[in-house]
Order: sequence, then C-alpha cells, then structure tokens
Amino acid sequence: PPTQKRGVAPAPSGSPEASRRLFAMAQPILGTLVETYLRNRGIAVLHGSGSLRFHPRCYYRPDDSSPTETWPAMIAAVTDLDGTLTGAHRTWLDPRGFSEATLGKAPIDTPRRAMGDLLGNAVRFGAPGEVMAAGEGIETVLSLRCALPDMAMAAALSAAHLAAIRFPDTLRRLYIVRDNDPAGDAARDNLIERANAAGIEAITLSPRLGDFNEDLRMLGMDALRAETRAQLATHDIGRFLALAA
Repeated sequence: PPTQKRGVAPAPSGSPEASRRLFAMAQPILGTLVETYLRNRGIAVLHGSGSLRFHPRCYYRPDDSSPTETWPAMIAAVTDLDGTLTGAHRTWLDPRGFSEATLGKAPIDTPRRAMGDLLGNAVRFGAPGEVMAAGEGIETVLSLRCALPDMAMAAALSAAHLAAIRFPDTLRRLYIVRDNDPAGDAARDNLIERANAAGIEAITLSPRLGDFNEDLRMLGMDALRAETRAQLATHDIGRFLALAA
C-alpha cells in the first residue's frame, strides 16, 4: 500500500511552540521593511538585534468572526534568562510606508500582539552582565540603545510585564526605562522595590516627552544623549554613553 505522509502536527494557537515556529519562518531584518520601519522612527543602531525578524505575510485576524488577513510584520523573540524562546511579539507594518499618524504600523485595530509565555521574560538586546536596562516597548528600548549602544537591554512589552521581569544572577545595577504615564510610574515603583529586595541598585531613566522614541524623533539624538547622560551613574557614562558623531 502507498506510504502515507505524516505532517507536522499544528501547534496550539498562541503557544510557545507556535511562537518558535513563527520566528523560525521569519527572516533577518537587514534590507527589509522592518529595518526601514525602525530607521523611520529614528532608530539607526541595530547591531545585536537578532531577536528581531521580518515576516512578509504574517496572519492577522481582527476577531473570531472576521476573515484572516496578511500583513508584513516585525517578529520579536521573547526569551527567558537562559535564552530559550518562550513567546513572540508581532508588530504589523504598513507596506505603504511611514506616517506620523501610524508611525509605520499597519492601519488595523491592534497592530501589536504578543503570544506565548511572557511573564518574567523579554525581548533582549545584548548579553546582560552587571548592568542592564529594561523598559516596555521595543522601539522605546531601541531608541535608548542609540545613546547607550553597548548596554544590554530588554523590552518587557507592557508595564505589567516590566514590573515582573526576572533579574539575571549577575545583575548589580538596573536602569528602568520609564514611560511617562501612570502605568509607567507603577511599573517603575514595583521594579524598584523588587530590585532593592534583591540587592540590585535601581536607577530610573525618564524621557522628557511620552517615551524615549518620542524624544528621539521630536528632540533629536543630541538631546537624547544629553538627557541620558544627566541620569546615568557617573561611572557608567564613559563605559556606555556613545560619543557624539
């Protein structure tokens, strides 16, 4: 009798396995719409961004009763402290380009969605040692990384998840990348309390506007660098702050 082909069983929707398969199907961001999207938001420092990939036709479904659509998307790997991929974050992008109204995101109801096991985990840039920074959004964290290109950073994807982010055993000083809103204040306060209880120094980095990406786009790189310098621990200025070009 003919041999039947055994297909790969579908992964449960929204599971860590589904996240791993989605990330594996995506491609590096160099030369893609993701790179264009980030640069349009002022983010030019993209080294060590292997946690980001591009999917040209990522499924999007507004709700259970709506048909499935496809949009290009930035796919971010959510990992635990051991580097195991536990989830994924999707930012659907507008193939027509950037506008101030959408900032390059697709014109859909929820252009950002996360899946998988998120609690305590994050989208990571660089390997943390004794010092790292943690914030909410990917674009916010990458904007600060333009001023601090050698500092390890993590994007927890929401204020609630930022408050619950897990600390590496090596961590001695944590910079909290605060969003300028009540949720950001609550996440900062909770994270300071947790860090102090773990014997970790916690320092808040605050934007002048809504978040550090808004500062970067509206105020420019020199202003972002200056405000960051004023808030860093003195011994971290020479170690991490990028010199003006």
